[in-house]
Amino acid sequence: MGKGFDQYASAYDAWFLDNRNVLYSEVNLVASTLQDAGRVLSVGCGSGLFEKILRDEYGITVTDGIEPSEGMAAIARKRGMNVTIATAEEADFGNGDYDTLLFNGTPSYIGDLAGVVRKAYAALPAGGRIILIDVPKESSYGLLYNLAKAVGTWDHPLLEGCYPPNPYPIEFVDVAAWRTTAEKVALLREAGFTDLEFAQTLTSHPLTSNDEEEQPVEGYGKGDYVAVTAYKR
Repeated sequence: MGKGFDQYASAYDAWFLDNRNVLYSEVNLVASTLQDAGRVLSVGCGSGLFEKILRDEYGITVTDGIEPSEGMAAIARKRGMNVTIATAEEADFGNGDYDTLLFNGTPSYIGDLAGVVRKAYAALPAGGRIILIDVPKESSYGLLYNLAKAVGTWDHPLLEGCYPPNPYPIEFVDVAAWRTTAEKVALLREAGFTDLEFAQTLTSHPLTSNDEEEQPVEGYGKGDYVAVTAYKR
């Protein structure tokens, strides 16, 4: 997975910066989950774009990251992060070293998510939290992405008029495997996590999701980007 992202590291940032309101709607969601988060490890930190914005504009500091793509990690390091090159499956989450394990936009790129969630539970101290944030498979974006993945392109009659003018690069869509919110909830509970909390953003149709910046709202089922926070008690 990391090798695939090496080639498109700059395209990843460019897409988000070209879709500023989508970016900041998502950042607002991530920030809402990181209140009193303690020491945070960002698993799949990518280019560190979110972490840089969180630090510079929200006063939330996330310095440590795990990232399989060397190209992405290089950009994140230039942005001040300490990044270990590893997949989530391979990575060492420490032994109580972090209060929060953040998976922002990464669950759909992790093959053995169940194993990673179990490892996260073992690594967290009592009272620690895991945060899974991603596009749910059942959401509008999830359905669009799966259709684009199935036909191999955005330029297809079945998708005409249904997706934003600047859609998420097909290279990233093609290597993802989205899961439903229910699937993620089941994995968290099976691992032992409790006290699940939900928040969502991007609540308008994908065609208009970049028209304005959104603040997150509680729950799920209306948003195309959903955060599931769960605790180890």
